[in-house]
Amino acid sequence: MTSPEKLLAAENSWQTAMGLSFPGERVVIRGKDLFTELKDMRWMELLLFAITGRRFSDNEIKLFEGIWVLCTSYPDPRVWNNRVAALAGTVRSTPTLALSGANALSEAQLYGGQPLVRAYDFLTRCQLMLDSTDTCLKDMLQQELSAHRSIAGYGRPIINKDERIKPLSKLLDRLGFEPGLHLQLAYEIEKTLIKGRWRMKMNIAAPVAAIAIDRGLSRDEFAHYVCLGFTGGMLPCFIDSLKQTQGTFLPVRCDVVAYHGKMARSW
Repeated sequence: MTSPEKLLAAENSWQTAMGLSFPGERVVIRGKDLFTELKDMRWMELLLFAITGRRFSDNEIKLFEGIWVLCTSYPDPRVWNNRVAALAGTVRSTPTLALSGANALSEAQLYGGQPLVRAYDFLTRCQLMLDSTDTCLKDMLQQELSAHRSIAGYGRPIINKDERIKPLSKLLDRLGFEPGLHLQLAYEIEKTLIKGRWRMKMNIAAPVAAIAIDRGLSRDEFAHYVCLGFTGGMLPCFIDSLKQTQGTFLPVRCDVVAYHGKMARSW
C-alpha cells in the first residue's frame, strides 16, 4: 500500500455483503434473515450456506455432516491434535483455549487439513490432465511420484489401510449418491497404484476431497468446510482429562529424553 487512501476510505466503514447483526432487532447472513428465513436450518446447513452462499439438498447436508461424524471425530487422546485438547484439560485450561490450540494443530503436513486440500488439488489436476492431454493415468502417477515423492490421498503413515472408507461408502449408498467423476477417478487411481505395485492404498483424504469436488465445493470452500471437522473428537478428550489428576497427561521421564543441548547450570 503506497498511500493512505484505502485506509482512509475504510475508516469506520467496512463494506460487506456477508452479514450483520442489528442488536435488539435481527441478524442477516448473506442477505437472509436468520430468525425468519434461516431459522429451521441445521447447524451444518447454516455453516455451508455461510461458506458458499448456496443451498444444498437435505441428503447433501446429511452427507457433509456424515463425513465429519465418520471421518474426523476420533475421541482418542493419542491423536496428535486431540493430544493438545487433553493436555489443556489436564492443566485445567478452558474449553475454548483447548479447542483453539487443537484446531490450530489440525492443519498439519501429514494429517488433517493440509493433506485434505492437497488431495483436492491432486484430483483436480489429475482429471484436468486426463481430459486435456494424451497422458495415461499410470504415466501421470509416475510423474506425480517423481515430482513430489508421494501422492496426496494415498498411503498412510501408520497403516496402509483406512477403516473410514467403507462406512463412508455405505453412507453414500444409503443417501442414494452415485459415485461422481472425481470419486470414480479416486478409486481408479487406487487400482492403478496397487496394480503397479506402488503398494499405496487410498486414505480418507481422497474420497472426501473427491466428494467435495463432485458436489461443487471450490478449493477454498472445501478448506473452510474441513477446518472445524475434528472438533467432535477433541471435546471428549478435553472433558475426560479434566477428571484426571492434574498434570498427569502422558508424562515422560527425564532420563528417557535424549538431550544433546547445553547442560544444566550449577548456579
